[in-house]
Amino acid sequence: MLRDITIGQYFPIESPIHRLDPRFKIMFTLAYIILVFFADSLPGYIAVAAFSFVVVRISKIKLSLILKSLKPLAVIIAVTAIINLFFTGGENILFRWKFIKITQTGIVSAVNMALRLIFLVTGSSLLTYTTSPIMLTGGIESLLSPFAKIGLPAHELAMMMTIALRFIPTLLEETEKIIMAQKARGADFESGNIFHRAKALIPILVPLFISSFRRADELATAMECRCYRGGKNRTSLKQLSICGSDWAALCCMLFFAAVIIAINILDVRLMGY
Repeated sequence: MLRDITIGQYFPIESPIHRLDPRFKIMFTLAYIILVFFADSLPGYIAVAAFSFVVVRISKIKLSLILKSLKPLAVIIAVTAIINLFFTGGENILFRWKFIKITQTGIVSAVNMALRLIFLVTGSSLLTYTTSPIMLTGGIESLLSPFAKIGLPAHELAMMMTIALRFIPTLLEETEKIIMAQKARGADFESGNIFHRAKALIPILVPLFISSFRRADELATAMECRCYRGGKNRTSLKQLSICGSDWAALCCMLFFAAVIIAINILDVRLMGY
């Protein structure tokens, strides 16, 4: 299961999406997330799915990899859908058993939430899949730089966010090694009730925390040895620049936003009639 978690990984593939300016990709991802919540009907979700599929194909990221990233979140998606299914009220009751009832509104809410989570994970994953940690740091820092005038540490925030994303695969790999080592010593993580399983995780969490603090200390020492002093008077080897493909991508994103908004307006008018 841990091997299926791919968030934070970067795949150096030559594609138009990889070549886009990281600032544009970050803004596109935020806009995509907002538009996913705007889509609340079948035509809207079809438009989001079609747009996501086209972007995945252009990025040359394998569709199986996207589906693999959704696998670890299947339980969270299912639990969220079930909660919305049974705890969303409505007048049109389709099933009732004691205090449990399923309404038409609950089914619609459960489907909407499940689809939104799937699309959100897909869009967020593409950002890290197609952007290197260095470029992602530069993009975040550039977007936050206007707030530095009011005292916001833009460079430090960008560095922390990028390092956190970068170390997710490392920590998952370390966790898997610790689990295999504990199983070799006879540890049992699968039998017993939920309390026994939670207690069995202690031999995993303790060495994982120790390893995390050790890696953080080694990283801090390495940065100090290279005379790292934050973003002040810092230069970059690769300067961010906007080219024609970025503007073309912006036009595509605006067209996608216009389609979602038009679908919502059409749905409202149809409901009015």
